[in-house]
Amino acid sequence: MPSISHDYVSNTRRKFARLAAVVLAGASLAACARTSVVSERSNWHSAPRQAVAHHQPSVVRPVSVVRRHDAPAHADIARTNAPNGLASFYTEGTKTANGETFNTHELTAAHPSLPFGTRLRVTNVSTGQSVTVRVNDRGPYVPGRVVDVSYSAAEQLGMVKGGVAKVKLDVVQ
Repeated sequence: MPSISHDYVSNTRRKFARLAAVVLAGASLAACARTSVVSERSNWHSAPRQAVAHHQPSVVRPVSVVRRHDAPAHADIARTNAPNGLASFYTEGTKTANGETFNTHELTAAHPSLPFGTRLRVTNVSTGQSVTVRVNDRGPYVPGRVVDVSYSAAEQLGMVKGGVAKVKLDVVQ
């Protein structure tokens, strides 16, 4: 059996190390390319827009929205009967949390915990204008907001120009 020289073994090891380094570098580059494709695709889907009364920065940032589709198991309507706070309105969306197709011309609203189908009187405290809406969605997902209403409801409340309004909520049915 022929003997293998020390130089041959050393040379083979170096070639193997170089090959492993090239493969590792290629795998790293492939992983980076895959990550950028995933992050670009995640920015394609944007959340429903909400009217905002404050200055918005010129940089548009992607927003992710987590929707909870069911009311709490022990929803107590009496506890949610009198909250006051800010209302906003929304004009975009495809499906509501209860499965309906969103229609900006209907008098509907998004509330974080009231059962779907609840009739809610929303009163603009600065103008006294009020509208009765039906809860069919979850939200709002902006701190300090108590309800999101459809565009038609916002028109009746006189809040379209300002984007938000301080409101009082009363459960009607």
